[in-house]
Amino acid sequence: MDNKDAEKLFFIPFNTGGHWLLLAINPIREIVYYLDSLGNDWTRYPDMKVLIDTFLQAFRAQRDIQTSRRGANSIKWIKVACPQQRNQIDCGYFMLRFMRDTLALGRLMIPTDYFEEFKCAFYTKDQVDEIKEEWCQFMIELNVFS
Repeated sequence: MDNKDAEKLFFIPFNTGGHWLLLAINPIREIVYYLDSLGNDWTRYPDMKVLIDTFLQAFRAQRDIQTSRRGANSIKWIKVACPQQRNQIDCGYFMLRFMRDTLALGRLMIPTDYFEEFKCAFYTKDQVDEIKEEWCQFMIELNVFS
C-alpha cells in the first residue's frame, strides 16, 4: 500500500482452467484492461470478474475513497482488440507478449484497439518464437534449471 495514490498498471496473468489471458489493472482509475488472444468476452469468466472487482473495492476502501451506491460499481472493464492466436496452445506466449508490449511502451493506458506500434490481427510465427526465446533466456538467467 506504499504510494497507494500513485497511478500504476498491475499485470495479472489469469488462467481460466485451460486458457491464459492478461488483465492489466489501473486501480486508481478503477480500469481493468482485458486482453484475450481467443477473443472471448470477460463475461465468460464471471468468477474472475467478481475476484478483480472485489480486489478493486478493497483497494478503494484502503485509500478511504467514499463512493455513492451508483459509484460503487464504477469499475470499468475494457476489452482490448489484441492480436489473436490461430491455434489452441499459444495463449501463454500471447499473454506474455501483451505484457511485454505494454511494458516496452511504459504506458498506463492501453488503447481499445491495442498499441499502434504493435497492432496486427495475428502475431507471426517469428513474433511468437521471439517471446518464447526471451522467456527461455529469462528462466536460464534465473538459474531455474540448476
